[in-house]
Amino acid sequence: MAEKILTRNFHLPGSHTLALYRETGGYAGLEKALAMKPAEITEAVKRSNLRGLGGAGFPTGVKWGFLPKGHPGPIYLVINADEGEPGTFKDRYLLEKDPHALLEGMIISAYAIGAHVAFVYIRGEYVQPWRIFSRAVAEAYEAGLLGKNIGSSGFDLDVIVHRGAGAYICGEETGLISSLEGKKGWPKLKPPFPAIRGAFGAPTIVNNVETICHVPHIVRRGAEWFASLGTKTQGGTRLYSVSGHVERPGVYELPVSVTLRELVYEHAGGVPHGKRLKAVVPGGSSAALLTADEIDVTLDVDGLRNAGTMAGSAGVIVMDETVSIPEALMVVARFYAHESCGQCTPCRESTGWIYKMTRRIIEGRGRKEDLDTILDVARRGAGTTICAFFDGAVGPYISYIEKFRHEFEALISK
Repeated sequence: MAEKILTRNFHLPGSHTLALYRETGGYAGLEKALAMKPAEITEAVKRSNLRGLGGAGFPTGVKWGFLPKGHPGPIYLVINADEGEPGTFKDRYLLEKDPHALLEGMIISAYAIGAHVAFVYIRGEYVQPWRIFSRAVAEAYEAGLLGKNIGSSGFDLDVIVHRGAGAYICGEETGLISSLEGKKGWPKLKPPFPAIRGAFGAPTIVNNVETICHVPHIVRRGAEWFASLGTKTQGGTRLYSVSGHVERPGVYELPVSVTLRELVYEHAGGVPHGKRLKAVVPGGSSAALLTADEIDVTLDVDGLRNAGTMAGSAGVIVMDETVSIPEALMVVARFYAHESCGQCTPCRESTGWIYKMTRRIIEGRGRKEDLDTILDVARRGAGTTICAFFDGAVGPYISYIEKFRHEFEALISK
């Protein structure tokens, strides 16, 4: 049985409180960190092989290292809690059940990068997580863990909780920054990257909730320990949001070396009612679909990339033999058509076209050329937009059709 790190307190009554968090060793990592040099913390995070767990999978310590050296002005830390990827709900559990884990990680991370103001951009629909996390912030201020001279170290940090307004695009880091600044949540051209010019024109590090929750454990127990839990290129455990046709849907914390087959059958109990597995989405709706014959892959970033899909936000959606893949694609296409911010023509126009064509096929009005048109439009638009929104939509557009084309053709031939 794998050791639980992020979820170790989830079953305890009062897990969201400062008292319980401290009883279980909370803020010991912060005490150790404040006795270290900031550069030592960044180096430990690099050695740990911690990678971003919000979707991109970029090495966290390397990202911190992009900040300009000796910058005279403010540096900001921004936590992306705008968990909007369909099939993903693990950050919600962290915010509700162990909010001080995020706060401790934020304080350590801010100290490491030289930030004295940190923002938490939380999904607007997450009302209860926002309430619980906001209470935790108030507790931390009252205990002297936030504000001036934290732990008599001379380090100051203020935390500002900012609620989003229901836009999926604000999960993209530059779109999030635009929204945080009070502007329309449109992604920005890169370069410059946020580490050079981010929130309010200052160097900014944007990290996901789950990513930062790992930082106290890395500091307290060592980079080598964390690295040993995963693969050669990605350390630690990860929270997998499992939904769909499984016996036991929920959030599972497992090493990133676990295979998709092990997650679905050994941990989530397999497909219920004697049905056969048809397909699995391994990393949130933006990830390319894997068939039942393709699930013997490890769930780390590189393992899934080598399988032609992505780890993404680790939202695992399981589909049994009763699922209509064309209908599933229509639901996904409708989501992307609705959530495109409209800034880039290829994304704004193509997501709408693809949704209309998919719906037409479902309604029995499909044309023989529709499938190839969808594939062509998807491929032509990939890599042509400011952010990765359309590139994410391309994964399901192409994989659903290529792997289950016969189902689409059956609807068109009627």
